[in-house]
Amino acid sequence: MPRRALRHPALGLAAWLALTFVAAAAGAIASTDAAEFYARLSLPDWAPPASVFGPVWSLLYLLMGIAAWLVWREERRPGSPVALGLYVGQLGVNALWSWLFFAWHRGALAFVDVLLLLALVALTAVAFWRIRRLAALLLLPYLAWVGFAAALTWAVWQRNPALL
Repeated sequence: MPRRALRHPALGLAAWLALTFVAAAAGAIASTDAAEFYARLSLPDWAPPASVFGPVWSLLYLLMGIAAWLVWREERRPGSPVALGLYVGQLGVNALWSWLFFAWHRGALAFVDVLLLLALVALTAVAFWRIRRLAALLLLPYLAWVGFAAALTWAVWQRNPALL
């Protein structure tokens, strides 16, 4: 996003939320048959029902967009462009996971992707912390969920070699 292309804070917030939810939509396109596919998988006992994912991800994307906006508002702080670059990069890796897992049924690649995502979210949170601590704190639920998603991806992939 160009530096201060949107001078009004509300427009900036709308832009960061839009960018974040575009990434969410890109992943959702790959997940159109996710509930059906998820129901066919052998899942560990601790796997949540499919109905949990939509609300959780919606809340996480909202928090993520607000966090990015808070950092964007600190454009003059050292590291802000790098932090926002990390944020945008992790959005792409996030969307890719849905394609790897649900559309292409590539369990191993989805697991590698979610580990990369976990690292990128952690790096983004550290970069955000240096600029605006509240922004980093808003990423902590996302970081925790991606850690859970990594464990779940591993477990499901291992239990379903014929499907993944």
